[in-house]
Amino acid sequence: MFHKLVAIEPVSLIPSAEKKLHAFANEVILYPDIPEDHHEIAARIGDADAVLLSYTSYLGKEALEQCPNVRYIGMCNSLYSPESANVDIHYANSRGITVTGIRDYGDEGVVEYVISELVRCLHGFDQAPWDGMAREITGLKAGIVGLGKSGGMIADALRFFGAEISYFARSEKAEAKAKGYRYLPLDELLEQNEVVCCCLNRNTILLHEGEFEKLGNKKILFNTGLSPAWDEQPFLKWLGGDNRCFCDTVGALGGEHLLDHPKVRCMEVSSGRTRQAFDRLSEKVLQNLSDYTGIVL
Repeated sequence: MFHKLVAIEPVSLIPSAEKKLHAFANEVILYPDIPEDHHEIAARIGDADAVLLSYTSYLGKEALEQCPNVRYIGMCNSLYSPESANVDIHYANSRGITVTGIRDYGDEGVVEYVISELVRCLHGFDQAPWDGMAREITGLKAGIVGLGKSGGMIADALRFFGAEISYFARSEKAEAKAKGYRYLPLDELLEQNEVVCCCLNRNTILLHEGEFEKLGNKKILFNTGLSPAWDEQPFLKWLGGDNRCFCDTVGALGGEHLLDHPKVRCMEVSSGRTRQAFDRLSEKVLQNLSDYTGIVL
């Protein structure tokens, strides 16, 4: 059991899950706002031995150096790799601090977002039809860049509606091949598909000037990651053509300065933050705490 557990920012747990946090610590403090910098983060942690945070703050060495009692950090957001995490996992591990995260809690909402926006674009709901005449997804050539859990779910949804699916990933995947999805090198995927969905980890950039040249004109680009999958200048040049880009969040787009671009459609909301996602997130955060402490709720 922990001496003190501190959530340094809102962590999106449902109320019943917040109450259950008290089973893991003698004292629980939940902050309702986002800390401004590492000084404030360190002050909030204080003498706590357990910390929770979401995706909106970065918990790095500068803050952790001031908090010698920390032995557990629970990320209430996705953890795919140390490099893409919003915690300095390498430093934490060097201190013997355990860092846990969760995965696969908001993917369903992201899939619905992609299908919704693509249907609206192709059919011309509240906008001009993409081709000048309403179209279905049937027969659409769609490429997925990053065939992880969410990328795979988007591919499956598009195939259900009749799209032809190809993908680029670190390696060819047997389960994707069994579904009839084609593995292509990135350049070929960009050239051959009318719609491209980037489903990459935070801070993973694969689209540079050469890739946008391969992508070419009259294309639809989705980014469902937490950060841009591209370099900004070649992205802006590409947008100058007859192209369109869809992102759900400003973070995925690259900043508020791009919101008014006529070829950009940004919802300015995380499509994965649904009621069901909060239920799944809460369950997984509590399970991580149970696994670490041995306390069974």
